[in-house]
Amino acid sequence: MPHRSDLYEDAPSACWPIIYSPEYNITFMGLEKLHPFDAGKWGKVINFLKEEKLIADDLIVQAREATDEDLLVVHTRRYLNKLKWSFVVATITEIPPVAFLPNFVVQRKVLKPLRTQTGGTIMAGKLAVDRGWAINVGGGFHHCSSDKGGGFCAYADITLAIKFLFERVQGVSKATIIDLDAHQGNGHERDFMDDHRVYIMDAYNRYIYPGDGFAKRAIKRKVELEWGTEDAEYLQKVHTHVEGALNELKPDIIVYNAGTDILDGDPLGGLAISPQGIVKRDEVVFKAARSRRIPILMVTSGGYQKRTARIIADSILNLHNLGLIDKELVTSGAENPKVEQMIRETAKDLTNLSLQ
Repeated sequence: MPHRSDLYEDAPSACWPIIYSPEYNITFMGLEKLHPFDAGKWGKVINFLKEEKLIADDLIVQAREATDEDLLVVHTRRYLNKLKWSFVVATITEIPPVAFLPNFVVQRKVLKPLRTQTGGTIMAGKLAVDRGWAINVGGGFHHCSSDKGGGFCAYADITLAIKFLFERVQGVSKATIIDLDAHQGNGHERDFMDDHRVYIMDAYNRYIYPGDGFAKRAIKRKVELEWGTEDAEYLQKVHTHVEGALNELKPDIIVYNAGTDILDGDPLGGLAISPQGIVKRDEVVFKAARSRRIPILMVTSGGYQKRTARIIADSILNLHNLGLIDKELVTSGAENPKVEQMIRETAKDLTNLSLQ
């Protein structure tokens, strides 16, 4: 019998299935600036969406912090106990001075924001099934597995969201992870290594962190990219392999890890995708999901430049403008004529792109 969790309480029907909390943002005496990650990007995304009048504070779902009991659905007690050592958290977050802080400070200023984002991803899983889609403005900690963190990822939110769904939502027994962050998603790959209910597609720069050969064995559809891959080649591969993955197995839920570290100039990603290319990529994935009436949960994952917040907001606005996400159409988007027309045009757009 699953434990009682506040994360699966019903969200108000007036809210968009967009999950966020001001608690997501990490700010502490400037220490967050020692990592290339923009630790305030999540709040900036929300502010851009407010400026564009898409959302308001009372129209988004407030993320709740995942409790230890929630985390133990996936994590070992031994791993959670390790996070009580500041030097362990310093290694995971790649911010060395964190090692010298008292652990109660680390818990409050570093780990609580990450636990709240993790709660947001778990909540988004249920919302996606209820409404057809959901976006957690944070999350996507794809380097963390049940017993090991790394790469700024302290909690395995993707694994948790899927395991919560399998345990608690009738009719959800198959999941597909589409991981399009620039880095290999070795955390969820290790967690689902021998689980045939989970299909993993992963497209990443083959030369960068983590280079986890063992975890690669869990990838059903592996797309290894070269340094400096640009829009035309990238979008063609994304389209081909997303379609191929969903034709191979029709899941009950898609978890889409939408990292923006593929952006040209990203200090860690090593790819060369334009802002417009990122917006188009998200569009391709949502069209594939909506055309098949498969619920989709999106998390924002990596992205190490100041301009990524604007790009994430622009992508969400584009999805809304195309009718792929909408409060009124949440459960019937694929039956909407505007959506059907957009879906038909996808393949044509990408064929033209590849011929340019």
